[in-house]
Amino acid sequence: MGNLKSVALPLLLAVSILHLPFAESVWFLDYHIHVTNDLPLLNSSPSKPNLFLRCKSKNKDIGDRAMVKGQDYTWDTKINALQTTLFFCNARWESRKRRSFDAFVADRDDKRCLVYRNSCMWSVREDGIYFSRNNVTWFNEYPW
Repeated sequence: MGNLKSVALPLLLAVSILHLPFAESVWFLDYHIHVTNDLPLLNSSPSKPNLFLRCKSKNKDIGDRAMVKGQDYTWDTKINALQTTLFFCNARWESRKRRSFDAFVADRDDKRCLVYRNSCMWSVREDGIYFSRNNVTWFNEYPW
């Protein structure tokens, strides 16, 4: 009887976990985070970076990026089992403005980023940092 319990209990637990509504996103899906520089050039050259980003999570530093207009900064992540995955970025538009923003928050983005190929789309613009779930309609989620 003790042997049956030692096999049945872990099996029952595994089956229960697999039926949780977030199980697929937690263990199988790659989420793609995109941050695009859509800032105006103003007085700078098209080949000179005008946006500087640093993005990271608690466990992973994606690094610094100096971005020219139109450039896309992309990385992938999975949602951890506790659904606490968080990536944040610090954005600096030349010497004009600075803003921190959450580029990926598991419990916020697990559903909304599924719409467009598992992608969280961000656009850094003159009046703020915009999000789109479909790469068509954009919302200013982080004004400067």
